[in-house]
Amino acid sequence: MADRPVSRWAPFLALFLATAVSAPSQNRTVPLLLNLKDTAGPMEMDRFALGQGGLSEEPMWADRAAEIQDLHPRLIRLFVQEYFDLLPDHGRYHWDKLDESIDLIRKTGATPLINIDFKPKVLYPTVDQKIVDPTSYDEWDQLIYEMVRHYKERGAGGLYWEVSNEPDIGENGGCPYLFTPENYTRYYQNTVAAVMRADPQARVGGPALANSGSAILPALLSFCDAGKAPLHFVSWHIYNSDPVRIRGTIDRTKALIAKYPSLHPETILNEWNMALRDPPADPQFQPCFITEVAYQMKAGGLDYSCYYHIKDYHVDRERFAQFMSPVGAGLMARWWNRSSQWDGLFDFQNRVRPSYFAFKLLARLTGDRLKLDSNDSAVHGFATWDPKLLTYNVLLWNYSATPAHLDLAIEDAPSDLTLRQLFLDAAAPSDDENVRLRPVPARHLKQTGEHIKVDLGSYGISFLALEKNR
Repeated sequence: MADRPVSRWAPFLALFLATAVSAPSQNRTVPLLLNLKDTAGPMEMDRFALGQGGLSEEPMWADRAAEIQDLHPRLIRLFVQEYFDLLPDHGRYHWDKLDESIDLIRKTGATPLINIDFKPKVLYPTVDQKIVDPTSYDEWDQLIYEMVRHYKERGAGGLYWEVSNEPDIGENGGCPYLFTPENYTRYYQNTVAAVMRADPQARVGGPALANSGSAILPALLSFCDAGKAPLHFVSWHIYNSDPVRIRGTIDRTKALIAKYPSLHPETILNEWNMALRDPPADPQFQPCFITEVAYQMKAGGLDYSCYYHIKDYHVDRERFAQFMSPVGAGLMARWWNRSSQWDGLFDFQNRVRPSYFAFKLLARLTGDRLKLDSNDSAVHGFATWDPKLLTYNVLLWNYSATPAHLDLAIEDAPSDLTLRQLFLDAAAPSDDENVRLRPVPARHLKQTGEHIKVDLGSYGISFLALEKNR
């Protein structure tokens, strides 16, 4: 019997030791301090949520609902494009296909953030991204009212309704509208009035900018500050492989909002990822990038984010050509059907990417946040205490190509603890969870004077569970 624990862990231990031997020599030591009594309120990691690209009316990740539910996102963003065919004719509404996607989101426990980005043919007979006003605002307002009321009556009141997607770049962002600051505020005013008429508990906002510096945002803030429309949240996007650049958009947006003291909108960065046209080649980079961006978002006081996106999916060019120009539809098909993709937590073949496991580890940071100090600009971490699981959770990463040796000092432990540790291995030959999240043998920690040594290679990530012993 005594030999069984050793044999059980032997494959993992051998792999761990082999990795340690083959890794580059550690040329910097980083001291970390974790105080297990120094709490700072709920971590709320569920605010780092998800979105799904505007690619099809099909519920694209329906067979991955359990995996998404396990990430516990508070919001999931959904594009509502013309392919849902919500207004097939004057006064006739069609909700069936959209119901499938809304129900899928709600099945995970998340609140839908619905991006209004469609142009019904009966209200937009000419395909032109610069035509942003419908032929009849009365019919448009009634359509929005009926849609919001439909979901409220199905028990989905209080949803987030976002007006437009990347209105500053139009079809280049995969959507049929190209706005100016002047016509965006007019369109926004009409649209959100209909939303709020149908559901006074709804949350409305926008403009989901491709460029957070677009003039559309200050125009919207000024318009709403003058009392012409409600504004519950402000949203924008960025794709950049530098988390500091992403943090910069948060700081600038919050500084701009501060110029309008009557407004107190939530901030939602609801599309973000690394630079997808020229991504870094190291497979370990993207998971570590995700954790570092989460760190910068939390430090910047961001209210919500929606990572782009859940699952990669091919598009039907002919479907998009019904409401976008031939150039715009061709760009969509070329990007999604011909280009290498790194967006999704699941790829075209429905295989799980390493990025999924970064979110899985972030989701394990349940309970109250603990103070975790680091003096290294690239080595960061989160820590929490979960009284329901009787576990201290610690996520550490090295956002650097240079390996690091971490010396984690534990203070104020209430008792002896059991340490269970794993490493996220993005380059493993299998996407099996026990291979991607590679465990190492558990060990006993004494109540006082303990230091935990953690070697992190290039863009390395490690999760530590410190369990209270009965």
